[in-house]
Amino acid sequence: MSVIAHLPGVRMVTTYRRAWLFKDIVAGLVLSTLLVPQGMAYAELAGLPAVTGLYTSVLCLLGYAIFGPSKVLVLGPDSSLGPMIAATILPLVGAGGDPVKAVALASILALLTGVTMVVAGVGKLGFVADLLSKPTMLGYMNGLSLTILISQLPKLLGFSVDSDNFMGDVVGLFKGVAGGEVVPAAAGIGILSLVIVMVLPKLLPKVPAILLAVLVAIGISAAAGLAGYGVTLVGVLPQGFPSLTRPDIAMSDVVPLLIGAAGIALVSLTDTVSTATAFASRRGEEVDADKEIIGIGASNIAAGLFQGFPVSTSGSRTAVAETAGAKTQVTGLVGAGVITLMLVAFPALLAYLPQPTLGAVVIAASLTLADIPATRRLLRQRPMDFTIAMTAFLGVAILGVLPGILVAVAISVAAVFRRVWWPHQALLGQVEGVPGFHDREQFPDARVLPGCTLFRFAGPLIFANARNFDEQIRKLAESVPSPTWIIVTAEPITDMDTTACDMLNALTLDLDGRGQRLVWAEVKQPVKDKMDRYGISKAIPEDRYFPTIEAAVAAYQELSGELWQNPPAT
Repeated sequence: MSVIAHLPGVRMVTTYRRAWLFKDIVAGLVLSTLLVPQGMAYAELAGLPAVTGLYTSVLCLLGYAIFGPSKVLVLGPDSSLGPMIAATILPLVGAGGDPVKAVALASILALLTGVTMVVAGVGKLGFVADLLSKPTMLGYMNGLSLTILISQLPKLLGFSVDSDNFMGDVVGLFKGVAGGEVVPAAAGIGILSLVIVMVLPKLLPKVPAILLAVLVAIGISAAAGLAGYGVTLVGVLPQGFPSLTRPDIAMSDVVPLLIGAAGIALVSLTDTVSTATAFASRRGEEVDADKEIIGIGASNIAAGLFQGFPVSTSGSRTAVAETAGAKTQVTGLVGAGVITLMLVAFPALLAYLPQPTLGAVVIAASLTLADIPATRRLLRQRPMDFTIAMTAFLGVAILGVLPGILVAVAISVAAVFRRVWWPHQALLGQVEGVPGFHDREQFPDARVLPGCTLFRFAGPLIFANARNFDEQIRKLAESVPSPTWIIVTAEPITDMDTTACDMLNALTLDLDGRGQRLVWAEVKQPVKDKMDRYGISKAIPEDRYFPTIEAAVAAYQELSGELWQNPPAT
């Protein structure tokens, strides 16, 4: 009973206020106008029957209502996950594209993704989201946006392309257009739907653009008989709701599914933490990343048990729910109820919905994934981050979606390693009228102390950068005129390992042999304790340590009698 009492959904029921009910119901009805068309469109983006998007939407909303801690976060099929799902399952489906096998594979993928996320949440691994830096994620999403756009344009124009990679999609698109495969009626209804979805929110923000596009498309399709003009329609959906299933797959499919699940879990985890944080801050609430991950994981497991596929949070749908007045996860339950009612009682409701309209919904969503202004800003602010973003972008476009996420992670890790390997280093001096000691590159007129060099190394001193530190100190020692003291301003040094201490031991002895002294100022106590534990005290005795830079400089001046001077002319 105590375990059940700790479920967020149970706590919501015990603290629910009657005054919230009307707002939650209204918000749920509004939300369902997005859930239905987007769920179907994103299912087809993942290479699955459209109806599985509805099954997935219902189960993930129910799962999150029970296990999810956020009051307003909305889950469901996601445009950023669709290509990853397709890239994982379609190569395993084989020739003929058996939809039954595709659904089974997608269900297993959802289960594996859910288990991965639950384990990550229970293990307090929410920090894994930090594996994808903002520039890397920006480049990845830009690449994803382009691949989705290109893959959906044929559907918008009424034909299909048989390809499993971006370049194949590009070639197929141009061949189809040049070869006269475009269906005019399909292109017309698709472009009209896209215009409504893209333009209407700017003119009438409160009007549900996607719902209006769907209604207009259905009305035109039924009145004009678009099926007779070569336009593919959604058709009547299977009536009812799937029962609890145990998907059956070959053992040879497990490893590819595990790899896909890991990539999907990482992207979903990152998206969940960032989206939950953004909406919680607006409501004055705090986010427990690990509980959010468990909630998303449970939702994926629920979807996987009922012919669903992996899901993530949706910033756009959450924004719609919040704007409509949602107070709790009852909003999601109302949305799930509306979808279930449609499946059970009105399966023919969307029979006349043109497939190009679903393509338009996906294309509109893909364009929201890209952030060109932010990419331009990276180019202005930090060219290295821009390079990282473009590398991730090309990784998705050239290698594919799943390899692209691996490239993105590798880039992020490499960027971290580079900062550790080559942290910021500076020679310090005194600036008249400014307290403290400052980088001489930023302040070329900073005064210097003859015979004494102040060196700042802004990072942990470990095996990755020990040789770098050693080379920089030796270069300073050999400079002309050579310093008698080299003071390491060690406040930014947050850690030290045995490799670094062995290096310091040899370096200090070499400098002592040349009549030069390596001195330490502002060493953090935990770092000092490690230096003592590693046995470096013989090479660097206690009189080489000073509590502040000022104390070290004063000791040098007392010993040498030197005074601060203007820098030598260059």
